[in-house]
Amino acid sequence: QVEVVESGGGLVQAGGSLRLSCAASGRVFSANTMSWFRQAPGKQRELVAAITSDGTTNYADFVKGRFTITGDNRKKTVYLQMNSLKPEDTAVYYCNADGLVCYSVESCSKSDFWGQGTQVTVSS
Repeated sequence: QVEVVESGGGLVQAGGSLRLSCAASGRVFSANTMSWFRQAPGKQRELVAAITSDGTTNYADFVKGRFTITGDNRKKTVYLQMNSLKPEDTAVYYCNADGLVCYSVESCSKSDFWGQGTQVTVSS
């Protein structure tokens, strides 16, 4: 069984910072890409940032220069440092772990798993 757990959300004033953490558990799972998504009320879920197993990072334009994603996909952990937060960053932030689930050498399938989400609220 694979579980993804996020933490670190909260309430912060505009211009402040928060650091989100995510850990995926499950010995049958190996992560290739770990990502942060967010979903604001009435809006679709959108990609914020991602990091691959070779350390390549990708950011949405609206967070470039403000957010930094780090992590260790072998340890199945990922972090999102969020600086210069704006009220429009208010959303539920979700961690996604994408990779392989292998119950044996001959039995692997590509799968991805979501966390339960953590609320980030930025006040003006």
